[in-house]
Amino acid sequence: MPRYIAFLRGINVGGHRVKMDRLRELFEELSLRDVSTIIASGNVIFSAHSGGVEALSERIERHLALRLGYDVATFLRSPTELSAIIAFQPPEVGEGGPSSSSDYVIFLRSPVSTELRSLFESLGSETDGFRFSGSEIYWRVQGKLSESPLFGKELEKALRGVPTTMRNMNTLRRIAAKAQRGGEAA
Repeated sequence: MPRYIAFLRGINVGGHRVKMDRLRELFEELSLRDVSTIIASGNVIFSAHSGGVEALSERIERHLALRLGYDVATFLRSPTELSAIIAFQPPEVGEGGPSSSSDYVIFLRSPVSTELRSLFESLGSETDGFRFSGSEIYWRVQGKLSESPLFGKELEKALRGVPTTMRNMNTLRRIAAKAQRGGEAA
């Protein structure tokens, strides 16, 4: 049975609080197996009889909207895809090098469009660098995320309503490690 990682948008931010045991229950209600969560920001590892990633994602979104009362954009990746994501090298920015920077991955539902790629390339600066691979935008911020001029509303404006969710690269490494070993609920 294929394994997946669901990266959910809007879990435990903006007043939408969901306990992780409740989130696991919601996934189990869909007959998904081996469900575990990691970090309380909407990361769920599970197994499913695959009927296609898009259909599975839509099924999860419909169920969460019904049970939680608000839309929860869902981005599914396999453990192999997540391994490739964390192996990808973000761009160098600024003068401090990787040790003084923060790396993030912005998840999209489909491959990065030419228009979105051009927009983000135009936003590159000494503070913010972007690379693209598949359905992900890799963002390296020189310093802390909150120090970027794109932090918050500016990033949302740049995305122009495109559904996304974002994770720190360190968080993705922890999720990948747990997905590899099968992990217990967290």
